[in-house]
Amino acid sequence: MTQPVPTPHYPRRSTRQIHVGKVAVGGDAPISVQSMTITKTADVEGTLQQIYALAAAGCDIVRCTCNEIEAAEGLAQIVPRSPIPIIADIHHQYKMALAALEAGVHGLRLNPGNIRKPDHIKAVASEARERGVPIRIGVNGGSLDPALYEKHGGLTADAMVESAQMEMRYFEEVGFDLIKISVKASNVPLMVEAYRKLSAVTDHPLHLGVTEAGPLPGGLLKATAGIATLLLEGIGDTIRYSLTADPVEEARAGRQLLESLGLRERKNVDLIACPSCGRAEIDVIEVAKRAQDAFADKQLPLQIAVMGCVVNGPGEAREADLGIAAGNKRGHLFVKGRNVAVVPESEMVDALVDWANYIHEHGVDAALQRVDTTIAEREAARDRSALLDEQGADANRSSEKIVEIRKTVDG
Repeated sequence: MTQPVPTPHYPRRSTRQIHVGKVAVGGDAPISVQSMTITKTADVEGTLQQIYALAAAGCDIVRCTCNEIEAAEGLAQIVPRSPIPIIADIHHQYKMALAALEAGVHGLRLNPGNIRKPDHIKAVASEARERGVPIRIGVNGGSLDPALYEKHGGLTADAMVESAQMEMRYFEEVGFDLIKISVKASNVPLMVEAYRKLSAVTDHPLHLGVTEAGPLPGGLLKATAGIATLLLEGIGDTIRYSLTADPVEEARAGRQLLESLGLRERKNVDLIACPSCGRAEIDVIEVAKRAQDAFADKQLPLQIAVMGCVVNGPGEAREADLGIAAGNKRGHLFVKGRNVAVVPESEMVDALVDWANYIHEHGVDAALQRVDTTIAEREAARDRSALLDEQGADANRSSEKIVEIRKTVDG
């Protein structure tokens, strides 16, 4: 059952719209997720295998390096077989951009910091204009034009924005305007400042990212801090997590971020779980991990809960489409807060998967109607009562702590 996408409480910045292959970017188009292959592009089969894995993880657009003639030749074979649009990543050699265009790519990424000759830049833009292929101006804090670095006294947001503007002027000279822009930095506050300043001076669509964010989990936190900050301000039309990890992790992270912010319709399971407490009847962390693994490759737009006990679990997670709570060595399955089935503790995750598939195909109402809920509710009430008799209403002994707190304050 698809969850409705909440209306954001912030206005999205108005931008022009371009198309990268079949994917619209900017304007009123959904914010897209990008990643990059880490295979050698000349390895056609290996690269395609990675592209298909990225597409399955929610990636909308993928970038492949084009750093040598063999890579350009590989792109000629990859592009027609790819399930998502291909962008060629170009560094230093402008002729590789021309070769990639000949290979049929859907977009280019040029770095102004290492392709600086105006004639070369304009030659690529002219050819892209003739083919209707967009270009991302990919300003990177780690490869800023030395002249701009010196002019601004170092790496600053103003220097990065000026770099993008200089590139746009070259494009304008040849009548090319199918542009999107990024001003990435590995420093999050600098990255945020640069995008804010850029968004104030151009209406071209913006590609967000924290470059060289690093390995998990730190890289994930850095990238989310920068990207989410800007998205919540209405800035950004397409995003990429630049992680030192399997690129599939980048695509998953991007998709999950957009879903969490209500900027894309939910595509995968949103797994929620209690943090565990003194009343937990199971190892919540272990069961939640098993459930996460079980749903990893299933595109089910449902919210699913794993709760440690049957006393409060179904009530606390009543808004979840489906959940399970432990009690007396059994798992109590609930749909929208209503108990529907009791399964052995060892079968909890399997039962979640079975019911999730049913709900996705038939809906919540049909799921509730397929069983006699009174039996499950009676069993849940029995286990709740037994657990309360055994552990009392205050399993975490918080009342004792409150007494001590009052003694400390009053004393």
